[in-house]
Amino acid sequence: MRTGGAPSAAERIISTQGSPQTRDDAVPSPADAVEVPVADPSGAASVDDTTAERPKGPRRVGVLLVVAVLAFLIDLGSKLLVVARLENHAPIKVIGDVVTFQVIRNSGAAFGMGQALTVVFTMIASAVIVVIWRIARRLYSLPWAIALGLLLGGALGNLTDRLFRAPGVFRGHVVDFISVQHFAVFNLADSAIVCGGILVVLLSFRGSNPDGTVHQQPEKAEKAERTEK
Repeated sequence: MRTGGAPSAAERIISTQGSPQTRDDAVPSPADAVEVPVADPSGAASVDDTTAERPKGPRRVGVLLVVAVLAFLIDLGSKLLVVARLENHAPIKVIGDVVTFQVIRNSGAAFGMGQALTVVFTMIASAVIVVIWRIARRLYSLPWAIALGLLLGGALGNLTDRLFRAPGVFRGHVVDFISVQHFAVFNLADSAIVCGGILVVLLSFRGSNPDGTVHQQPEKAEKAERTEK
């Protein structure tokens, strides 16, 4: 009779599948067990510490296009009107001498800056339009859609002047007509670009992204982490 040690050949043969010995051998060790993920007790999805999950909803490309088209058409219509009615005429006083309407052909950028760089500004405007269109593919934020729509409409308005007005393609002079005393002469496209730019800065400062996520500032993320602990 064997009292210990390795099992004999007969014992190995008798220990077929289904016997207690075989069943014991088939039980996996704790190291072999498959780890099952445990759900968060709070039920909240795991997200990055600095970026919130993108909210569900449609893309806002349509809003961007509507805002851009409106800004472009208003700018274009105002330019056609003032060129037909005001060019080569005396300025029209709107608010005394503070705000007047007078047509000025501008070869530079917004507010008359860089008048010797007409072609450069034309290329920059074209690049801005391409960048905005690329961002639009992942645009889910309504405020960002409005901001980018204003930028796109304003850029298209002034680019149209660059392409189709004298003295030639890519060198056309932009029509400016809103004159503010001690400031500059500009048009509605310039106003749309400035408003859109300010809105972009405000949204970025608040941590909002075009795709609808909200990016926390490092200080806020660290404070939130300390609060959770």
